[in-house]
Amino acid sequence: MRSLWYRSRSEAHDAEAGRSITIPIEGTAPLQQVLRRLAMALLLLALTTFLVWVDRAGYQDNSDGAVDLLDAAYYSTVTLSTTGYGDITPVSDSARLTNILVITPLRVLFLIILVGTTLEVLTERTRQQVRVHRWRSRTRDHVVVVGYGTKGRHAVETLLGQGVAKDRIVVVDAQRKAVEAAGSDGLVSVLGDASRTDTLRKAELPSAAQVIIAPQRDDTATLVTLTARQLNRRATIVAAVREDENVPLLKQSGATTVITSSSSAGRLLGVSMTSSHAASTLESLMANGSRLEMVERPVTKEEVGQSPRGCSDLVVAVVRRKQVLDYTHPEAAQLQAGDRVIAIRRSSFRG
Repeated sequence: MRSLWYRSRSEAHDAEAGRSITIPIEGTAPLQQVLRRLAMALLLLALTTFLVWVDRAGYQDNSDGAVDLLDAAYYSTVTLSTTGYGDITPVSDSARLTNILVITPLRVLFLIILVGTTLEVLTERTRQQVRVHRWRSRTRDHVVVVGYGTKGRHAVETLLGQGVAKDRIVVVDAQRKAVEAAGSDGLVSVLGDASRTDTLRKAELPSAAQVIIAPQRDDTATLVTLTARQLNRRATIVAAVREDENVPLLKQSGATTVITSSSSAGRLLGVSMTSSHAASTLESLMANGSRLEMVERPVTKEEVGQSPRGCSDLVVAVVRRKQVLDYTHPEAAQLQAGDRVIAIRRSSFRG
């Protein structure tokens, strides 16, 4: 009884979640499927009409006795649809044999096409629940992106450029257009208010490894960060805000890293005034698909004991015990086991 109870609760949750979770489906679009089945039905109708017209001498029309092309099409239509008015009947042995061996199987196939289309529409919700249940059972250590605006889309593009698979990214947004856009891009998306616990649970945030919070408003970012941190204590949470004064609030709310979009843009503008080439290089390092990229990686065994300048990559900082040291810092003069370096290297991305 307990297992049935938990199973019923899980199925109810899947049914409710299926209304707000969009999972991309590989294959043809629904309209294309309907048109394809309609074309198949018309092809069967045309084939049956041709068979009846070829053997028209074996049929009798109760109205005028003769069977022309229109009568053949009429007979094929009422026969395949199982209407069967009986005004046109096969009277010869060959016509009856054709009805048994050919037209009857075509009738069954015709009905399968029509009934199959109807059943597919009726069972779509059930299949959606099955897909949601299957997705929930296998989704672990994924990335949840809250907000699919300009910042969210570019964050997803960067993740994809770094090799993160699309099925490991879940988008949460309160706008239906944004959710539909994410679904069109091949991403699992959840429609709802990300500051609510049930919405983030639908995105399986408690089992996520990283969370990117990029809403339009800073107060929304704060609420989402608080909710996300309550649901997941171990995930890395990166949040974007517009104003510097909100950074401490986001940090206290549980954000691991806070990016200030307005300050970053302002600094890039200032660099552009003094050196447009330096600004272009910085922007290129952050752009997906550029020839150079900035990465954080662990120190290799061969690099332990060496200077940062002795690494194959261009090291700009050393991370030691959660402290970031400039490559010119005296403590970073010699790399140690367990260190991580922030370096610039040639990109492995292939567009």
